[in-house]
Amino acid sequence: MRSVLISPPAGSAIESRFGSVGIPAGAYLAPILEDEGHKVKIIDSSTMGYNLEDVKQELKEFSPEFVGISSLTTSIYQAYGVAKAAKELEPDCTTVIGGAHATSAAEEVLGECPHIDIAVRGEGEETLRELVSSKNLSSIKGITYREDGEIVENEDRKIIRDLDLLPFPAYHLLPMEKYKVGGIKYATMMTSRGCPFDCIFCSSSEICGKTWRAKSPERVLDQIRLLKEEYGRREIEFLDDTFTLDNERARKICDLLIEGGLDVSWSCSSRVDTIDNSLAEKLKEAGCHTVYMGIESGVQKILDKLKKGITLEQVKKAVRSVKEAGL
Repeated sequence: MRSVLISPPAGSAIESRFGSVGIPAGAYLAPILEDEGHKVKIIDSSTMGYNLEDVKQELKEFSPEFVGISSLTTSIYQAYGVAKAAKELEPDCTTVIGGAHATSAAEEVLGECPHIDIAVRGEGEETLRELVSSKNLSSIKGITYREDGEIVENEDRKIIRDLDLLPFPAYHLLPMEKYKVGGIKYATMMTSRGCPFDCIFCSSSEICGKTWRAKSPERVLDQIRLLKEEYGRREIEFLDDTFTLDNERARKICDLLIEGGLDVSWSCSSRVDTIDNSLAEKLKEAGCHTVYMGIESGVQKILDKLKKGITLEQVKKAVRSVKEAGL
């Protein structure tokens, strides 16, 4: 089967500021399709600078039977446009949408866009494997779909517990030469999923659950080694919501980086209540240069309203720790 995974053509603040974005969701899903014997193409519209006409041309040349689209709320109408284009070119193709918006509003998505056949809710790897190997949609957990003109929502799928079992992203299908910031080639990695916190503005726990799970430090190092040795990446951004959630795991990753002499520079994200002077110094020693912290507000009343679960004193202490470490 010929399958294409598409990030729709929609600009973002990150792209406009830095000229590049992280690898698309399709890179994480493509290995599943390849394992099922599919010929797979990834269309990273933002990185390629594509508009809808460019995507249409790619679809026309590839003639896919399966079209997977990933979308945030900010790009949902562009995603609808991609689905419409796919159906116009290949009326019998199966169109599937996933991502934050589809997870939160699956029925609405199918109601608004008649060109989308199936919405995948939550983590997509296991759901995708079943979608392309089974014709019985009623047995597949985690999807919302149409049946006899009605929208049907199956029960939720359980989270993936062991992230070490997941394949590495399909870097070989991406325009790796285009992932640059300021002329520096970089790569993004996600080493954990899920978030146990209750911030009211974040979709992370809705997509990946409230149970935090992480790849082993050894698996993380294997992926870094792949990126450096096969793709020449020496700059890495960890996209985990809270890379420092498990203090000992973060330290172990740092130790392995130091012991392995991989000589990469990197950035990560942290909550202010999961980092201290000692950990900040360890991050710096292992090549980290930047820590992103979700402070959100300097007003305690607003932090409480957002259910951040942090105090301004913790904010000051965390910022002081990373700055003293030279981060």
